[in-house]
Amino acid sequence: MTASIKPLLGSCLAIVAVLHVLYHPTDASGGALPMTSENIDMTLASNELVFLNFYAEWCRFSNILAPIFNEAADKIKAEFPDAGKVVLGKVDCDRETAIASRFHISKYPTLKIVRNGQLSKREYRGQRSAEAFLEFVKKQLEDPIKEFHSLKDLENLDSKKRSIMGYFDRRDQSEYDIFRKVATNLKEDCQFHVGFGEASQAMHPPGTPIIVFRPDVALSHENDETYTGSLTNFDELKVWIQEKCVPLVREITFESAEELTEEGLPFLILFYKPDDLNSIKDYKAIIEQQLLDEKQNVNFLTADGKRFAHPLHHLGKSEDDLPVIAIDSFKHMYLFPHFNDMYTPGKLKQFLQDLYSGKLHREFHYGPDPTSNEIQSDNGKGTSPPESKFKELGPSKHRYTLLEKDEL
Repeated sequence: MTASIKPLLGSCLAIVAVLHVLYHPTDASGGALPMTSENIDMTLASNELVFLNFYAEWCRFSNILAPIFNEAADKIKAEFPDAGKVVLGKVDCDRETAIASRFHISKYPTLKIVRNGQLSKREYRGQRSAEAFLEFVKKQLEDPIKEFHSLKDLENLDSKKRSIMGYFDRRDQSEYDIFRKVATNLKEDCQFHVGFGEASQAMHPPGTPIIVFRPDVALSHENDETYTGSLTNFDELKVWIQEKCVPLVREITFESAEELTEEGLPFLILFYKPDDLNSIKDYKAIIEQQLLDEKQNVNFLTADGKRFAHPLHHLGKSEDDLPVIAIDSFKHMYLFPHFNDMYTPGKLKQFLQDLYSGKLHREFHYGPDPTSNEIQSDNGKGTSPPESKFKELGPSKHRYTLLEKDEL
């Protein structure tokens, strides 16, 4: 009896494994696939890309998006019919409250991306049309790694971008498969390059793949660094590359402002002239050396002062005054009085401490504290600090239904 059951059990397990790999659910009525607690985990685990629309039926923005997202789902199914490639799913957050909680949904509709079973930290915030969604998915499914054929090809990399280089013997190595999956998940944070065989032999002995981080040397004082961990451990490699590719000090643009603002942390911003790379390098170095322990409390940013002239204007500054450092607390903006004070150890840290203690706000109203010789603003006395300008770039009430009205 036992002997006859074993082959049958093995066959059943094999069938389950095949179904898991090929699981590609469809909705007979067309459009995006409804996601429930019964099918979401299998869908996420068995598809390279899952694009999720979190909505509520009572939300008018969700109702506007629904037919567009369904149309995009049909277009994308036609473009990528192979099982395991891409699925567009929709989550009714009033019915599937556990899923909404799991994905920390705070506004409707929210569009999130899951690659190779792992949630991307960035939401989709682009244009909301079927064509835009199709183009977005096409771009997501492109090979994130550029192949180089000689080391000379690496001499002309963009010095303002962070890069990861992989040196392998063959494309069919298991280590390269891990590298490719990590690159797929982190393609928005770094440029990825790879060389095989002769193209990479000058960098490593045969049979010993190497992965190297190259910093944005035009914007930082960092140096190249070689990965020393396991090349067959996806999580370990991903953590290392993520730490290298997502810098402590990030650049804010109009495209990234909504995402950064939604994180809810005050901004410490260097406004710079577009051609002033040295100020950026020095600012980043000082943050790394003196303010590393503040990274959970504040977002350290750089901003093109020409593009962000509006916030500068509210600080009483213009492009001629650059470089300028300021804090945006999402209620008010505070000016760091003198840029060169940044080079005095402890000055920037005290600036942050004065924000936390309320001193910056208090001194705007009443002048310097009687017993204090610390940093004070030169914007005048008896007036309120300039109102936050970056909060205006956060999630808009004209685009989302915000569940937490004061989330910023």
